[in-house]
Amino acid sequence: MNANTAVYSKLIKAEALRLGFAQCGISKAAFLEEEAPRLENWLKQSMHGTMQYMENHFDKRLDPRLLVDGARSVISLTLNYYPEETQHDPEAPKISKYAYGADYHVVIKDKLAKLLAYIQENIGEVSGRAFTDSAPVLDRAWAKKSGLGWIGKNSNLIAKKTGSFFFIAELIIDLDLEYDENIQTDHCGSCTRCLDACPTDAIIAPAVVDANKCISYLTIELKDQIAPQFSGKMENWMFGCDICQDVCPWNRFSVPHAVEEFIPKPGLLEMKKEDWQDITQEVFSTIFKNSAVKRTQFQGLTRNINFIKKA
Repeated sequence: MNANTAVYSKLIKAEALRLGFAQCGISKAAFLEEEAPRLENWLKQSMHGTMQYMENHFDKRLDPRLLVDGARSVISLTLNYYPEETQHDPEAPKISKYAYGADYHVVIKDKLAKLLAYIQENIGEVSGRAFTDSAPVLDRAWAKKSGLGWIGKNSNLIAKKTGSFFFIAELIIDLDLEYDENIQTDHCGSCTRCLDACPTDAIIAPAVVDANKCISYLTIELKDQIAPQFSGKMENWMFGCDICQDVCPWNRFSVPHAVEEFIPKPGLLEMKKEDWQDITQEVFSTIFKNSAVKRTQFQGLTRNINFIKKA
């Protein structure tokens, strides 16, 4: 291994923090042996629901060298999105905290592009690709492998000092670096708050989520009508769900983010129950311009609002 690997790693981590990332860990690009049987079993039991794309590129999900030619290192990063305040009307249909501001895909891709450019300018000819929840990469597995946290019983990555309200992203590059050890042990202990709090019983075992029952899946990914069995169980969520994170004791360490793009859209938090129930295509397009909520489209969001309204 090049003697400069330690120097390069420190440079990269310092720049990542300067760009606003909360954490940065590095692991060797190799086959994810532990994850292979888990992913295969999860897919075999159809726990991915209608997310057919999860079945694609099985090998690439487990081996980054199939995604990036000559891949040597996976740089894992987290970006805090915990808001300073939440929706004001306690009776208003709820939106997951991560979607209050601008679409995280765009925000993170921009930061990753800057990080890669910094690496190329300060280290040399380095090739790589940026990933954030938009390609076959098991981001939580890589973040865990690089020591950024452990996988909680709600299947989210949890960091001891910051909780779990953060996005995970990767830069996979063809450069040898100094690799971090997965020294984070599981600190969930005997706590079962997330399992107990899930109103649809989507967490069927520690760290195993059946997407077919998950409120986030039902309100975002599912394009068909929501099954009647979930009537009265949605806890007023119209886009995503934060229940299993809100009840997690480790999130008492969450602090408000400092990412300008994640500041809530003007008027969003002030919208009352009636405003949501009377929402028009025009208001939707205005308030959710450049937002992750656009993924559901107007029809999807109104479907969700009408479903929880009838309950």
